[in-house]
Order: sequence, then C-alpha cells, then structure tokens
Amino acid sequence: MSRVAKAIVTIPAGVDVSLNADSIKVKGKGGDLSLAMNALVAISNNDGKLSFAPANDSREADALAGTFRQLVNNMVKGVTEGFEKKLSLIGVGYKAAAQGSKLNLAVGFSHPVNFEMPAGITVATPTPTEIVIKGADRQVVGQLAAEIRAVRPPEPYKGKGIRYVGEKVVIKETKKK
Repeated sequence: MSRVAKAIVTIPAGVDVSLNADSIKVKGKGGDLSLAMNALVAISNNDGKLSFAPANDSREADALAGTFRQLVNNMVKGVTEGFEKKLSLIGVGYKAAAQGSKLNLAVGFSHPVNFEMPAGITVATPTPTEIVIKGADRQVVGQLAAEIRAVRPPEPYKGKGIRYVGEKVVIKETKKK
C-alpha cells in the first residue's frame, strides 16, 4: 500500500466532511469543496479521522488511494487555512491593479490584460508590482497563478516579466563580438 495513503487525515473542529456514494464534500469557514469518488478507493470516517485504502490489489488502486488521500487533505487544509500564491512584476512600467474580482495587468503590451477571478478566489495587489492570489482550492489557485505568469514569463537576458516570489531566473550572458 502507498505510504501516503497510510497517513490518516484528521478533521479539525469546525470542518464538516460528508461521504456519499459518488462524492466527498468538505465544508468549513473558507468555503465548501467537493471531489468525485472513485470505485478503486475505499474511504472510511472513524471519529473525525479519515483513512484511505485501495479497494483491490491492483497497482492503479494503490496509486489512487495515495492521490485521493492527498486531495482530501488539501481540501481540509483549504477550507481551514486556505492557499495563496504570490507573484511579482519585474520591469519598467509593469504594474497590476485589482478591482473587485478583476485583475488588470500592464506588462508592456499595447493593451491592458484583464483577468476575471473564478468564484471563491480573491486577488489583491499590496503594491503595484505584487499580486497575491488566495483561495480554498489549491488546484484553482495554482492554475490561475500559472495563467497570470504565462502572460509575460521572465525572459532570460534581463529577467523582466512576471515571476513567482522566490523564483530564481537564470540570467544568460549576452552575445560577445
């Protein structure tokens, strides 16, 4: 059995987990998330502790048990603490502005780039060159951060562009005569 699947997910106070035949739902102060069940994974709830086991001895069931355990653990963490990604804009004149559920980027194009935030995701710009994306669903937060970064990824000669906070960009040496 997978080592990840052997670990038990403890449900903190204030979080409600409901197991159905076709889905698992997690509700908390950060929102509510759901995940479709798979027949290859057996989930049991014992006094606020979720345990995951493969339904049969196949290799696929073993892998899915660990995957489902981690997905449910991320759901529980998301509705209690939430997830966040920070991006920084490096470049002269590059700036971002958050207006409600919209993000407006000025990153050197002839036009501004606008992003509409999905439900449950908040975006903030503490400074014009920083973007903070917060939400309960880890996958949605990460995907949105990747899409924003893809608008103007860091280029290798000067490092200008949108990058994650803490990301190291390898700067290439310029061409010599």
